[in-house]
Amino acid sequence: MQAASPPHRDYQTLRVRFEAQTCFLQLHRPDADNTISRTLIDECQQVLTLCEEHATTVVLEGLPHVFCMGADFRAIHDRVDDGRREQGNAEQLYRLWLRLATGPYVTLAHVQGKANAGGLGFVAACDIVLAKAEVQFSLSELLFGLFPACVMPFLARRIGIQRAHYLTLMTRPIDAAQALSWGLADAVDADSEKLLRLHLRRLRCLSKPAVAQYKKYASELGGQLLAAMPRAISANEAMFSDRATLEAIHRYVETGRLPWET
Repeated sequence: MQAASPPHRDYQTLRVRFEAQTCFLQLHRPDADNTISRTLIDECQQVLTLCEEHATTVVLEGLPHVFCMGADFRAIHDRVDDGRREQGNAEQLYRLWLRLATGPYVTLAHVQGKANAGGLGFVAACDIVLAKAEVQFSLSELLFGLFPACVMPFLARRIGIQRAHYLTLMTRPIDAAQALSWGLADAVDADSEKLLRLHLRRLRCLSKPAVAQYKKYASELGGQLLAAMPRAISANEAMFSDRATLEAIHRYVETGRLPWET
């Protein structure tokens, strides 16, 4: 018997709908380039809890022009202005990505806009990645004296350590065709909506118990994500506690000047 649909809920940072056993989870912070906030993390966790019972497939989407741009520099700027110590979301975010990677459902990232920094963490954590042909993927962290500590385990699992290393060092975006050849994307098309429909048509043939059993087996087979978590969180928290780094972010938000620009 098919489980009843979950009750409707309103979210501050998401748009969520359930269709049969598919959950469409859209990151929705249009005034902040879909950057990552603590509320967004918490609300994603709430939705994934519902998905454990009600969904076989979770489709993670962003906005047409931007999938997710990573950390919310405006929020960091405001905390610096207020003299508050930066409160990192590293552990909560890593656990969210771990849940996307290992939860008892198929996670499918449908990327129609730019994915940068922590946005690549969301992408790399998903089981399947579909991208629109003009999408770009990037890691910009080193430009600000940061590095993608929490992203790296998920990204390296997908594309290998050297390619993740290259993306980190170069800080330049790659296009969807390059992402496809590296394995960051599984399928690319100018009509990504059509790609999504084709994939969902096939995924809807799968039973939830079979998917749950397979995902549990796969996560135990490659346990590197869980093993990497303490070091990734520690490195991330250290970076976002560095005063010079926070000042560089603050200046960028205020003036648009990058750290090396005088």
